[in-house]
Amino acid sequence: MKVLILGIDGYLGWPLALRLAKRGHEVIGIDNLYTRNAVKEVGSDSAFPLPDPEERVSFAKKILDVDITFYKADVKDFYKLHEIIQRHKPDAIVHFAEQRSAPYSMIDVDHANYTFINNLTSTINLIYSIIKVDPNVHILKMGTMGEYGTPNYDILERPFVEVEINGKKDKIPFPKWASSWYHWSKVYDSYNLLWANQVWGITITDIMQGPVYGTRTEEIIDDKLRTRFDFDEVWGTVVNRYCVEAVLGLPLTPYGKGGQTRGFISLEDSMQALTLLLENPPKQGEYRVVNQIHEVYSVMQIAQMVKEVGESLGMKINIQNVKNPRIEKEEHYYNVETNILPSLGFRPKKKMKDEIKFIIEDLIPFKSRLENFKRVVMPKTDWRKGRENK
Repeated sequence: MKVLILGIDGYLGWPLALRLAKRGHEVIGIDNLYTRNAVKEVGSDSAFPLPDPEERVSFAKKILDVDITFYKADVKDFYKLHEIIQRHKPDAIVHFAEQRSAPYSMIDVDHANYTFINNLTSTINLIYSIIKVDPNVHILKMGTMGEYGTPNYDILERPFVEVEINGKKDKIPFPKWASSWYHWSKVYDSYNLLWANQVWGITITDIMQGPVYGTRTEEIIDDKLRTRFDFDEVWGTVVNRYCVEAVLGLPLTPYGKGGQTRGFISLEDSMQALTLLLENPPKQGEYRVVNQIHEVYSVMQIAQMVKEVGESLGMKINIQNVKNPRIEKEEHYYNVETNILPSLGFRPKKKMKDEIKFIIEDLIPFKSRLENFKRVVMPKTDWRKGRENK
């Protein structure tokens, strides 16, 4: 199979490229390296130093004996994207080329606009490129469980549900209620793809993935092959951020009461799931929704796990609840249907508590590097104010 990964330089894009290439698939990648610059914009950096993309490809060849083709390009440039798709004619395209941070989208009007322009334009460009080159190409688009919000009903794996209003029945897209400009951009992406599926019969897998955590996959066997690891309050997901706080001797900082509950998945299990979905595509012309999570925890439960693991490694760790900068329910119902991946053979290999230990162990050698970024770990991007608090 020939796979084009949009956003190959990212936290998920790079390990997926290694996984697919190692399994014998032909891998082509596009990235404009925006995330590298945007993370530096907020005063942070990846916990692990990252080689330039060309060096990464070279190291993958030397260490894993795999070939990956890389293009530095912006998916907002329709003609460049179309040219690459026309040149390689992939069987599947993975769409990771989106601004992926909710806090980043909430900093101010410029960051909100960038999020919408980048995310929606890239998706529309992909749709039209597929129509022009080959409507049979399978699009695997990274959505987010955050599209749904935290409804007081089960979150199902289906694009439509039937509703009745004043005695009249019809089907509507499964209800979604996002909690940031970023999450709304992902909702609109999903609806745009769903509509394109209805109009042109494009084959789509829309993955609603929970927060991903971890530093390791089966292919990351050398520091030169590491994927990026973000931990600051803008770009770092909660598990990864807590682990860095533990290494730096900072208190673990659940937002508000800490009752916010989400479905999580390890980096390794995410790679397994994404590979299964690519190697087992939906029927031609189908729009498939997949809820991709493994373990469900509150952010306070995760803090308690990190504290326990850290203390077992000889660390002194405190938990300090901080004012929640976000607008979200802190206590809520949360139940997610996950049938599709198990039906394809998905069997999660990782448990969060075990992975927390590996994350901390992998971070300790980089403690002096992390010390430079202590000031960007604590939350300061306040949803209510619409600007970054200096």
